[in-house]
Amino acid sequence: MIITKAEPYTLEEIEKLKEQFGAYIKTVIDIKRKVCSAGMDRHFEGEEILLKQGSKQSDIWGGGVDLETKIVDFNSFINIRPNQNNPSNEILDPQIRELYEDLTKHFFKEIL
Repeated sequence: MIITKAEPYTLEEIEKLKEQFGAYIKTVIDIKRKVCSAGMDRHFEGEEILLKQGSKQSDIWGGGVDLETKIVDFNSFINIRPNQNNPSNEILDPQIRELYEDLTKHFFKEIL
């Protein structure tokens, strides 16, 4: 189940998001609009939702959160953007990484 919203996820919603991979939830965040799409099988699904809602490609980044270890990761194929100096699956820009992590902690504040 994919849930896209601008407010933190409730515990009930987090339980639904866990249906795909259990303790790991894939996330795609528009770091400018501060909207998160989570719970998808593939990051491009969340990216597509955000683009349809008016997000700009350059503001959308992918990663995930491990609910057991409380670790936020920054790894997704949608992050490969040589034109934005990001030739890797990982978010390389320290400022974008920090913003992505802060937003992830905001959206999952019920458990992180």
